Amino acid sequence: MCVSEVHTCRTGILTEARQAVISVICGFQADPSKPVKKRLAVVQRLPQPLRVQRWLIRAVIALAFVAAVSQWFYRWQRERRYDSLILSASRRYGVDPALVKAVIWRESRFKASARGRVGELGLMQIREAAGREWATAEKKAGFNERHLADPDTNLYAGSWYLAHLLKRYRAVDDPLPYALADYNAGRTHVLRWMQGAAKTNSAAFIAKMDFPGTRHYIESVRGKYSSYRQTFRGDTK
Repeated sequence: MCVSEVHTCRTGILTEARQAVISVICGFQADPSKPVKKRLAVVQRLPQPLRVQRWLIRAVIALAFVAAVSQWFYRWQRERRYDSLILSASRRYGVDPALVKAVIWRESRFKASARGRVGELGLMQIREAAGREWATAEKKAGFNERHLADPDTNLYAGSWYLAHLLKRYRAVDDPLPYALADYNAGRTHVLRWMQGAAKTNSAAFIAKMDFPGTRHYIESVRGKYSSYRQTFRGDTK
């Protein structure tokens, strides 16, 4: 076998090994419940490595698997880190904690240090004006924008604001799309879309939107809200 043929064969084996590793990682992230043995079965079908020790391939797969598990656990833990605060704030303002959590997921992915493009801050991406409204309503003296970087303050201000928006549109058939549109795009655009049947009919209201991003925002929050309602519950009374 000439040198070029050896190189080609070796390259092919390494490529198959790499693809096997990727298959194991991606498969685990897509469905962590599937037994690992089934995911590693693909490795057993690899041809005998040429000058590549089998233990090295197994070590790479093991490290990749550990990294995938660690990443999944980190995301799992991050989504639950603020659950007690969410429950406390949602009870305070009478809003479903699953909805508050869904908004946090969409706005910041549970990153307390998140900053938006136009001044939004924290877990619920609250702007200073909304924070001041909350501080005034709650008689919080000395409030300033920096306080919104604190997860506790941010969650209380955001939950208050979300509850405020839901009450603002309580006369419609389903206040949630209106409140979420207001939260995302602002009151001015909501009023522009509330024409004709859209004044009270949420389906007509969504159809009126000329901001695809806001429509997608509503869909994604509602989808996550539905999911969280199955696993994250609390008495808001």
